[in-house]
Amino acid sequence: MPVECANSLPASAIENVREVVLDGGRSPLSALLALPRDAPPRAVVVALHGGGMRAAYFHGAAHPSLSLLKLGASLGFAVLAVDRPGYGLSTTVVPRGESLVEQAGTLSTALEDFTARQATGAGLFLVGHSYGGKAALAVAAHPGEVAGGPLLGLDVSGVGHRYAIDVNGLGGFHGRRTTRLHWGPLRLYPPNTFRLAEGLVTPMPEREEAEASLWPELFPGVAGRVRVPVRFTYAEYERWWLHDEATLEEMTGLLTAPRVVVDRLPRAGHNISLGWAARAYHLRALAFLEECLSGREQSPR
Repeated sequence: MPVECANSLPASAIENVREVVLDGGRSPLSALLALPRDAPPRAVVVALHGGGMRAAYFHGAAHPSLSLLKLGASLGFAVLAVDRPGYGLSTTVVPRGESLVEQAGTLSTALEDFTARQATGAGLFLVGHSYGGKAALAVAAHPGEVAGGPLLGLDVSGVGHRYAIDVNGLGGFHGRRTTRLHWGPLRLYPPNTFRLAEGLVTPMPEREEAEASLWPELFPGVAGRVRVPVRFTYAEYERWWLHDEATLEEMTGLLTAPRVVVDRLPRAGHNISLGWAARAYHLRALAFLEECLSGREQSPR
């Protein structure tokens, strides 16, 4: 099994979710892991958080229904939420973060380490939010096979291929000017969300923030190398990205994936997994995983 962190969260806060450390090659990566209670996992859900957040974004503390880790484990999946390079434990080695290409390599190495120690069932399924969605796409597009086992598919939210605003004029991706872009209406979130989210929010690494504005130029090259099913979700109050029908048709046309699904989630802001709509989104993401598993089982060997 992966090595457990000495600096673990209190048991009352993480319940059946525990902290682990993965070997990313260049740096160690901290992560949260939830496993099915009574059987080997059917597959592994690998969750990648967005910019300025931590892995616990997928284990929201404001309400029991928010946790992707607990939900996924209850349905027979292992769920591994990883602190991407430049967050958590890796800041001791790469305090400025890594480029998207470097992150893809580091994450692939970390997944190889994880799967060498842990049963993975049918393979890996990536769930990425915002910048973590970019990272998930980059991992899928990484040259050669994704280390650690078969990649079943991707489910990404809060990311498109054209920004809805002038990101170069923001003066930074995190601050007072971007609060409404990240959250949308406050009624979308359970009480105490913002007090409890203080432990999740962290500075966006310098190299990551510098490269973020280049995504519209990087996307076509990444999209053209994705060879597994992919699903995009756009919240009703998504304000970072253009997601009108014409833009989405252009975006999906750049993908070479065997199947591309676009979904919309009502009553949700950009930070979907911290809002009341989190459970609905997580169930839909896991339903897409079920479809990927079903398609794999029915494909000719």
